[in-house]
Amino acid sequence: MEKLWTGRFTKALDAEVNDFNSSIRFDSRMYRQDIEGSVAHAAMLGKQGIITPDEAELIQKTLKEIRAEIDAGTLAIDPAAEDIHSFVEAELTARIGDAGRKLHTARSRNDQVAVDIRLYLRDRIDTIRELIAALCEEILTLAEKNRAVIMPGYTHLQRAQPITFGHQLMAYEMMFLRDLDRLGDCRKRMNVSPLGSCALAGTGFDTDRYYEAQLLGFDGISENSIDGVSDRDHIIELASALSTVMMHLSRFSEEIILWCSWEFKFIELDDAYSTGSSIMPQKKNPDIAELVRGKTGRVYGDLVSILTVMKGIPLAYNKDMQEDKEGVFDACDTAEQCLRVFTPMLATMRVIEKNMRSAAAKGFINATDCADYLVTKGLPFRTAYKITGEIVGFCVENGKTLEELTLEEYRTFCDKFDADLFGAIDMEVCVAKRTSAGGAAPAAVDKEIAWAKDRLKELIDKY
Repeated sequence: MEKLWTGRFTKALDAEVNDFNSSIRFDSRMYRQDIEGSVAHAAMLGKQGIITPDEAELIQKTLKEIRAEIDAGTLAIDPAAEDIHSFVEAELTARIGDAGRKLHTARSRNDQVAVDIRLYLRDRIDTIRELIAALCEEILTLAEKNRAVIMPGYTHLQRAQPITFGHQLMAYEMMFLRDLDRLGDCRKRMNVSPLGSCALAGTGFDTDRYYEAQLLGFDGISENSIDGVSDRDHIIELASALSTVMMHLSRFSEEIILWCSWEFKFIELDDAYSTGSSIMPQKKNPDIAELVRGKTGRVYGDLVSILTVMKGIPLAYNKDMQEDKEGVFDACDTAEQCLRVFTPMLATMRVIEKNMRSAAAKGFINATDCADYLVTKGLPFRTAYKITGEIVGFCVENGKTLEELTLEEYRTFCDKFDADLFGAIDMEVCVAKRTSAGGAAPAAVDKEIAWAKDRLKELIDKY
């Protein structure tokens, strides 16, 4: 296939250099967006009288035919083409001759690829946001079912205070709601058309960039032609937002891996989302969660790669910027793939309530409530804290829990203890009284869930 730039050159490109230079193997996925941008450009050229209305109509009609044939699999994208732009233009010209050669008037591959990637990533953000919204819905369903299921809350991976499983799940809900907002915000900043910036300096033709932007669903145009072709902030911002999504998925995966181990056994994953061992017949491995955790590093790598490519590039376009696509494509593919398996894995897991409750009964996670009890009896918190610490030490030494000590044993540490203590350190009571906004009480969790439902709807409607 003849290169678009052959006029200046007298020798053919070396075969290995051609392969090294080519981007068709990865940018071919943008064929629909490339054609969409070209259809809009042809419409603008016709509207402005730069080409005739008949030529504009013929170009648009033929481009749509090419897109339909690629969609149907009856037209294969030539792997020998330099890039997707070259392939589409060559196919168009082969079908309609000189009219096809006029399409590139007042346009460069620099602004063409810039508009293609924005259109493509805009579509990918919409898909990924739908998947995150579905995950948020599933977490809300699980949180409602488990609003009162008591489990230990952890700090430093040590049992800390009693909470409910619903409360724990809602912490992840808040993370993914922020991800939805962050991706929507990223899409908003991305939705600016660089088309018409040309190579870097704009054009002398009487173009209408605003018309093209409107046809392509953009909110506006890039206001500086150099920035229009050299900006990749939107790619970096998306890779960063996806890295945050993956970090949240990875933290959740780590807890799922712990929870389904025999040491915790708070949940059991469905057989459809687990694997076995080739040698140990008893094993049921959380491989899906482990892979999500592992693939997080891959997306981080994509972000760092793109940042590194862009850090020293002078204005305007440089071939280095071809390296932006594989990284962000991989980040999108990886995040989307992880979300598609994570949500049903969550939906099908079995919650083992009795094991959560049993774990909560151990580890002295109601010790803070014991100290708070003494505060209500008039002791300063630090004094109450010290006394409770001494009681916990006594329990550890004697193999008892706080609930198992007698009132007489409590009174050897402080005469402020009375019979109402046992109600105060009851696990259900400990959880139920944490009614502060955002707290662990089932009543507070109900409010969190109601707020999150409204917020989810708001974020879906907002963008």
